[in-house]
Amino acid sequence: MNANLWLLATAQSLFLINNAVFIAINGLVGLSIAPVGWMATLPVMGYVVGGALSTSLVSKAQSRWGRKWAFQSGLAVALGSALLCAWAVMTHQFAWLVVGTIVAGYYNANAQLYRFAAAELAAPGFKEKAVSLVLAAGIAGGVFGPAMASYTREMTETPYVGAYIALGVVAVLGGIVMAFIRFPQVATTAQKGAGGRPMRDIMKQPIFIVATTSAALSYGVMNLLMAATPLAMQTCGMPFSQTAIVLEWHIIGMFAPGFFTGHLIKRFGALPIMATGVLLNLICVAVALSGTDLSQFIIALFTLGVGWNFVFTGSTTLSLQAYEPAEKDRAQGAINFFVFATMAVTSFASGALVTTQGWALLNLGSLVPIAAMGIGIYWLWKHPSQRSAPAA
Repeated sequence: MNANLWLLATAQSLFLINNAVFIAINGLVGLSIAPVGWMATLPVMGYVVGGALSTSLVSKAQSRWGRKWAFQSGLAVALGSALLCAWAVMTHQFAWLVVGTIVAGYYNANAQLYRFAAAELAAPGFKEKAVSLVLAAGIAGGVFGPAMASYTREMTETPYVGAYIALGVVAVLGGIVMAFIRFPQVATTAQKGAGGRPMRDIMKQPIFIVATTSAALSYGVMNLLMAATPLAMQTCGMPFSQTAIVLEWHIIGMFAPGFFTGHLIKRFGALPIMATGVLLNLICVAVALSGTDLSQFIIALFTLGVGWNFVFTGSTTLSLQAYEPAEKDRAQGAINFFVFATMAVTSFASGALVTTQGWALLNLGSLVPIAAMGIGIYWLWKHPSQRSAPAA
């Protein structure tokens, strides 16, 4: 871990604090001011829809102006969108709250590329560990995010306004950290012109398909269950303080394994670790279906977090083999687009299902994408010749 990687890990921590607060409050704020109950998770959905809509813009900005400028622009947008959300909640403007979260998606799309930037800041033999360790820095989101949401919830006369203002401060801190990171000099689009294979050729590779599908579905399953948890716990009569505890353990589960996931991938390979993550997702569903006590929510969400870490870190590492350096901006942009599109669908489905069908049916429905991940990973494991990209 060189100095640049430590700074990038700090930026990742601040990004996950932002995400953790959004997860903790957006659905509850939406439920309190939405015209009808099933629209409660539209602010959660807006965040990922904004990310999906921004992937192309972010990819072009990264390619034309480089990592640093693009990342800093994302943090500037994060500040503005946090203040817009604070105003929307203060004035009970549900539509503007959704707009604010959509705008915040630009920051989300930028920060999702931190993990790829980590591989570029590391020595060649350290890429897997660098990706894993930078993702591990997100544990700060689990520790500080829900706590910050709980502490700032009543900081102002209107509940949750203080939380959005605090997110603006987090964005400013992120901008300061990003200013000190020195990214490798990479030729911009204007300097090198278009390079590499057509995007359709990259996307039809089995290794790209499995890596992208696994990344998208792992986030989809995690988002489906995580976004519904605050609503489900409120329905069960549990206070927000207990919801914050559950989300804290969930985010710790998401990122604490990052301290060793890279070592496991280096030793056993990406596919076995991804398969273990799928198994952990199944255990999460089994625990969630066994009851709705606080301990069951904690165990289910913690297991869900660890399973996500294994699948997502493994799929990120696997995807590095699917494209050449000249193709990275387009390929990474495509991967993130599918991740955000899947999250957008699951964000909406999460609120609609948990408020109309219940927590149990929501968990049963998550078995479909979990099974799809397992099938894809097993197929690629049985066809080792498909695990590397042809030369560009």
